[in-house]
Amino acid sequence: MAWTKYQLFLAGLMLVTGSINTLSAKWADNFVAPGCGGSQEHSFQHPFLQAVGMFLGEFSCLAAFYLLRCRAAGHPDTSADPQQPFNPLLFLPPALCDMTGTSIMYVALNMTSASSFQMLRGAVIIFTGLFSVTFLGRRLALSQWLGILATIAGLVVVGLADLLSKHDSQHKLSEVITGDLLIIMAQIIVSIQMVLEEKFVYKHNVHPLRAVGTEGLFGFVILSLLLVPMYYIPAGSFSGNPRGTLEDALDAFCQVGRQPLIALALLGNISSIAFFNFAGISVTKELSATTRMVLDSLRTVVIWALSLTLGWEAFHPLQILGFLVLLAGTALYNGLHRLLLSRLSRGRPLAEEGEHERLLGGPRTAINDAS
Repeated sequence: MAWTKYQLFLAGLMLVTGSINTLSAKWADNFVAPGCGGSQEHSFQHPFLQAVGMFLGEFSCLAAFYLLRCRAAGHPDTSADPQQPFNPLLFLPPALCDMTGTSIMYVALNMTSASSFQMLRGAVIIFTGLFSVTFLGRRLALSQWLGILATIAGLVVVGLADLLSKHDSQHKLSEVITGDLLIIMAQIIVSIQMVLEEKFVYKHNVHPLRAVGTEGLFGFVILSLLLVPMYYIPAGSFSGNPRGTLEDALDAFCQVGRQPLIALALLGNISSIAFFNFAGISVTKELSATTRMVLDSLRTVVIWALSLTLGWEAFHPLQILGFLVLLAGTALYNGLHRLLLSRLSRGRPLAEEGEHERLLGGPRTAINDAS
């Protein structure tokens, strides 16, 4: 079936905004500017402040939700599902996981390349599968176990490529290894977030935009308040600011004032996360969850290609192998192979049961998986 112009627009929007999200965060890290009090020029390494911006973008999804609800109210014949009452505090535990995982990933992004960052996030499949079996009592199909094994193999290849790649003064080998391990650690936390959403949130049939926005609100408020104690907590080698603290928001604002392009990168990060969540949810509804998975894989290719073009990283052929193995693992886990086999056999294509609006149950990504 041919896609409509609107569906093509949604697919393009998801691919572009998803790529901008990671690239803008990495772009901000590459800027060098003096901080407060006439300090020497240094890199813009403020992962926790960037995470606050990401949650601000997620929070804006609440505005999109209420706009859609107002639009639906003006059309009594709409088929939109009625919203059930729910306790917003249900979103607090997954929001805390999202806040912790996102912050760790932004720290890791300072230490490793954008393409490795995006590829290694595929580890979420491993831990989500294992946690869903352990805590939700779900039984995984053989193809899903094979997908997990393929993902592990792909992660090993990507890690090996990072070890063998040339590293500049910004990304020393020890930092790259630490960054890669932090990304894997963050995926464990993201997997816990998914299990919590599955167990407590999705059964209330909350609109995904409302869910994303509510988690964004919690994350934005809590992490903004935590910036105050972070200003005084020493962080040693993990710190990228002159004061050597966990986060120095004042230094970040001073750098933004002296280098306006940093503000542009931060704005790109904030706006892209909002549009990416909206586009991802819409693609799942209008097309399928499988299409969303394929577009997310293409996002990795775009980020990788642009990183190489901009000279942010060096090419290593092992990355191609690692990406292909990770892609195979993702396809197996999400059942894409069944769809391909059905079409190759010229039989009746698999019914897309559970594909359209496949936001409840089944293997999927977190409702706000976009960072």
